[in-house]
Amino acid sequence: MTNDLYDYSPITERAPITWPGGAKVAAYVGLNVEHFVPGKPSTSIWPGTADLVPDPLNHGWRDYGTRVGIWRTLQSLDRHGFRASVLLNSDVAEHYPQIIEAGLERNWAWLAHGKTNSILHTGMSVDEERAFLSEVVGTIAAATGQRPRGWMGPGLTETANTPALLAELGLEYVLDWTNDDQPYSLKVPGMLSVPYTVELNDLLLFGKSFTGPDFVQIVKDQYEQLLADSEHSGRVLALALHPFVIGQAFRAKYLDQALEFLAAQPDIWLTTSDEIADHYRVQTSSDSAD
Repeated sequence: MTNDLYDYSPITERAPITWPGGAKVAAYVGLNVEHFVPGKPSTSIWPGTADLVPDPLNHGWRDYGTRVGIWRTLQSLDRHGFRASVLLNSDVAEHYPQIIEAGLERNWAWLAHGKTNSILHTGMSVDEERAFLSEVVGTIAAATGQRPRGWMGPGLTETANTPALLAELGLEYVLDWTNDDQPYSLKVPGMLSVPYTVELNDLLLFGKSFTGPDFVQIVKDQYEQLLADSEHSGRVLALALHPFVIGQAFRAKYLDQALEFLAAQPDIWLTTSDEIADHYRVQTSSDSAD
């Protein structure tokens, strides 16, 4: 199939982006807060038992995130002044209301992340998907008091109709297309793609046997290269975290070190994906007017 969602645009041929306060790199934490259905195969630490029902080994590993890991992780975020951009399964509102309450106290940005990460966002007709997305968005809006403005599908999944249906519901950007260091416009009117990452992502990194010190160094390397790249135009650093991974006790100090490093950088804008989308939209609209 041809790609009808966006055009090719080399980053070397775009109008410059500037971030608030003269910052060179806009950095946000994409905090995945997810519900997993017992008995359904999903993200696994040991595939050998993933098809068993019940599967205590893998489900327990995932479930650690909402019971323990999220509370350790938010302490690190608080300590270093990070306001999370939360990729929220709508089922979290029913099953873990204490997490919603903690996020409201911290003014987190809430993005729609499907209903549960046990089900990928695929295989629906247009009408089925429209009803499904409306339910997800409505549930999150009711629980948080804020209508989500961004979307990331479970496992970064979409149908060919997802961006247009999200636009119908008033959403403004997606994170699923991890192909850039800057936001860009989609062909769906009013919709942006905002950078996310499957590389600077605890689930993928630690799944490849990287260590805590490796993680800290990778965060530093990512920032330093993006800073160098930003000489003429701003860049986005997305840090993707999962509480059942980064929230493990033996990794806590390494998250602290990575966040401490980022928070200390003079050329960084610690922000949310919502604010990145807003700033990009305003700036590009002004550039078009000029």
